[in-house]
Amino acid sequence: MKESISIQDDELTASGETEFRKTGAPDISESPLHPRRKSRRIMVGPVPVGGGAPISVQSMTNTPTVDVNATLRQIGELAQAGCDIVRVAVPSQDDADALPAIVAKSPLPVIADIHFQSKYVFQAIDAGCAAVRVNPGNIRKFDEVGPSICKAATDAGISLRIGVNAGSLDKELYAKYGGPTPEALVASALKEARMFEDVGFHDFKISVKHHDPVTMVQTYRLLASKGDWPLHLGVTEAGPAWQGTIKSCLAFGALLAEGIGDTIRVSLSAPPVEEVKVGCKILEYLGLRQRHFDIISCPSCGRAQVDVIELAKQVTEGLKDIKAPIRVAVMGCIVNGPGEAREADLGVASGNGKGQIFIKGKVIETVPEDQIVPTLLEHAREIAGRMESESAASGTPVVKSGPVVVPITGGTHPNA
Repeated sequence: MKESISIQDDELTASGETEFRKTGAPDISESPLHPRRKSRRIMVGPVPVGGGAPISVQSMTNTPTVDVNATLRQIGELAQAGCDIVRVAVPSQDDADALPAIVAKSPLPVIADIHFQSKYVFQAIDAGCAAVRVNPGNIRKFDEVGPSICKAATDAGISLRIGVNAGSLDKELYAKYGGPTPEALVASALKEARMFEDVGFHDFKISVKHHDPVTMVQTYRLLASKGDWPLHLGVTEAGPAWQGTIKSCLAFGALLAEGIGDTIRVSLSAPPVEEVKVGCKILEYLGLRQRHFDIISCPSCGRAQVDVIELAKQVTEGLKDIKAPIRVAVMGCIVNGPGEAREADLGVASGNGKGQIFIKGKVIETVPEDQIVPTLLEHAREIAGRMESESAASGTPVVKSGPVVVPITGGTHPNA
């Protein structure tokens, strides 16, 4: 049987704090860790990239682009997950012909990903794509068609993405540098950048991706020191979900913490929605995007008197659609449990077959172990609803972006 305690809203607050964080997603453009690298700004449809704009999350559909309905369904899923920009592959004429229908109904700005055939670039521009990803290294006779591509992009008011992956490095540069080293990848990127800038085109971002996180970080650091182009971060062919997530977190974390990077794409051998989820969480935990639902749970040990792993899994699943910035703590013993639960909006400290439910540090009820999850979910939804209603009423969305991070002071960073 539940033991309930009735408390007033003002009892839930710490001194000087509002009751709960309000919902909303105001733009975050500055990192709490380090000043952002200064880069020029380009536009991908309505989404600004570079020049201090909030860091955007990209993904790529894995449906046949010619299947317009399937592609649009997947784009809708990506948008719902928090994606800002979507890329679609255009390997054939049928795919190029499908672009107008996709662009017309896509909730996200569409980038056409084109290799080999320059004619598809012009089709993508005519179709209204927000940007085109081109690879000068594999487009036939690019020296001849490059100026025409730049003129068409300029006339349409769209941007381009250029760059190189470890697997597409020019043979001469590969031989010169002995492989896809940071120096080789940057030399390739600079060569491409000059090709565009020589004809007066500057609305492009650059990527220099590699599957090895250390090489990728070294490459982007080197490229960042060479100019002010906006940079698209990515660990290419990062691997299955668990491995690719680790690689991306390491590489993106290192660069973003130094202020390097303007847009990101997590590459996983997994559904594209999973890429977006990982990308958004990386930005959230670096203080670069407003946080949504967050769970704090202990790793479990011999002191645990409840199955914390299963509890955390059930709570996460039950709250997966919550967009409010609610922080929920699921703790398994009395050592850290009460303290961690007090720091969360909502929490449980478990032991002796019971769970103490906390709201903003106050114990509001004690429930049997089998009632912990449904009770937490009930309170979490109530708090989330309150956050949303308070935000709507005030019209001033103010959301904590996570724990307090002390900015680095003293010294000079090369990208400051």
